[in-house]
Amino acid sequence: MTITIRPVETKRDRQTFVDFPFRLYRNDPNWVPPLKGEALGLITPAKNGWYSHAKAQLFLAEENGRVVGRISAHIDTLALTMPADQGFGPGVGQWGLMDAERQDVFQALLAKAEEWLRAQGMTRALGPISQSVWEEPGVLVEGFDHPPTIMMGHARPEYRGWIEAAGYGVVKQLMTYELDITQEFPKIVQRIIKSGEANPRIRVREVNKAKFDEEAAIILGILNDAWSDNWGFVPLTPPEIKDVGVKLKPIVFNDLIRIAELDGKPVAFMITLPDLNEAIAPLHGSLLPFGWAKLLLWLRKPKVRTMRVPLMGVVKELQSSRMASQLAFMMIEYIRRASVTHYGASRGEIGWILEDNQGMRSIAETIQSRVNKVYNVYGKTL
Repeated sequence: MTITIRPVETKRDRQTFVDFPFRLYRNDPNWVPPLKGEALGLITPAKNGWYSHAKAQLFLAEENGRVVGRISAHIDTLALTMPADQGFGPGVGQWGLMDAERQDVFQALLAKAEEWLRAQGMTRALGPISQSVWEEPGVLVEGFDHPPTIMMGHARPEYRGWIEAAGYGVVKQLMTYELDITQEFPKIVQRIIKSGEANPRIRVREVNKAKFDEEAAIILGILNDAWSDNWGFVPLTPPEIKDVGVKLKPIVFNDLIRIAELDGKPVAFMITLPDLNEAIAPLHGSLLPFGWAKLLLWLRKPKVRTMRVPLMGVVKELQSSRMASQLAFMMIEYIRRASVTHYGASRGEIGWILEDNQGMRSIAETIQSRVNKVYNVYGKTL
């Protein structure tokens, strides 16, 4: 059969683009169906602030009128201005949102995405990045035996081999760590925490959701400083920050997000989110007819198995000091207690963490967590 690759151009095309994974993964017990409205918003420029500095072309693969695959090719103009040694830089485009029934379909889609990137003047491609690096970077290569947590991706095991067969090499590995949060941390960690509690210069506080914008600005300031030298860093823009606020505010709880202060100055933060995937998985992508009511009820006081830590940061001036890990351990412990006591959680997930972020990996290993998922980001010269 002839594979036809065509651009997504209409609202109906976008809906088809979103619908395809529901058919592809329908028999995969570890795939979590996203809410279709959210998935549509991510690929609709008017509804996603990322498009204020990026452009994308979506493609569908068809055989005899039947959709058999999809992909996004995109260029982030802010990423083009980043230092080349941090992953992006001039001439680097991306692809993502890639799914296909067979390898030949996968290769045809990837070739089309590369063709589009070349036509836009790109000389190198990274992927999968779906679509912003702050969303779902990388393809899952380890950890297929359990569902992803909120804001993490899932994939078919074959994808790794298909990508590598197309000439792509691994650029970076991203890892998540899991741990049993019902157990107290090792004695050495407890001593470090008690030492911090005895230090009058240190204060670790809960955020105040009633002052959401102010607290978000503090966290963003620390984030932009702490992560600015990291691989893949692209600063969040005001439209994106607004979008993130709208999406995350319903699952922001004061005792799950902490800000650490040193001499009254905010120097570190930790964001923890109840795993929304546990609530949306049974909805099969739709809030109708009664999904919205179930979700609203859950959001009032979520009871979850898993808490995810998507972001943590310490200002650069402290990152090489012992205090950086001390502040991290204090925030982790306070949130661990709240997660178990107030939300019934028993499991935590930290990440993603870059493979070469030895500081964060050391913290994760010291609290006796283990790698549970690994994602690869690939690169290729066009």
